[in-house]
Amino acid sequence: MRSDSREPDAVTPVPTVLAEDGVLLREGLVGVLERFGFPVVAAVEDGDALVEAVTEHRPRLVVTDIRMPPDFTDEGLRAAVRLRKADPGLAVVALSQYVELSYATDLLDSGDGKGVGYLLKQRVGDVREFASVLRRVVEGATFVDPEVVRQLLRRSSDPLERLTARERQVLELMAEGHSNGAIARKLVVSDAAVGKHVGNILAKLDLPPDDDVHRRVQAVLAFLRAQAD
Repeated sequence: MRSDSREPDAVTPVPTVLAEDGVLLREGLVGVLERFGFPVVAAVEDGDALVEAVTEHRPRLVVTDIRMPPDFTDEGLRAAVRLRKADPGLAVVALSQYVELSYATDLLDSGDGKGVGYLLKQRVGDVREFASVLRRVVEGATFVDPEVVRQLLRRSSDPLERLTARERQVLELMAEGHSNGAIARKLVVSDAAVGKHVGNILAKLDLPPDDDVHRRVQAVLAFLRAQAD
């Protein structure tokens, strides 16, 4: 983890449960989380303990490794999905050592698809960026690690072939949890242009009229699932 000597801005504390089996990484994450306004009410090392801690402490955020004891497969993910089914409003950020598409889609499918994130552990290296992602997820954003998105965009698959190059850029940024305004600033275009692109994406992916936030999440899921086929 890279150090950052600057003090974090004052923020509203977000009670957090952390699940990570590696002792050194767990202790390091506790320090980072608490420094940036995410007081850790429990730090555990396996999926069962994660479920128990969330049941006891009722946090607003869960940060969990995907692979934990006893089998080091998807124990953390399964616990997170279980918790999201019980409480769709619980914000969950899953950490993974490698790009594993099925894990991202399983997590995004849980609850209502909002307030979830899938990050590669290398993302923790920039602690301010990591804290910013956590804050966005707590506020209801859906975040997929940019490296995951980049790897997926290298593949070609229907229905994404229907999208123009610009629409794929917009969808990539949607998958990273950016709002229309943020996308407009990144692409140096107007908000109206982004809104038009988003509308075209939703139409081309055959997503029926629905709540706008829900449709954006469904677009990201369609994007991920298309890459998995």
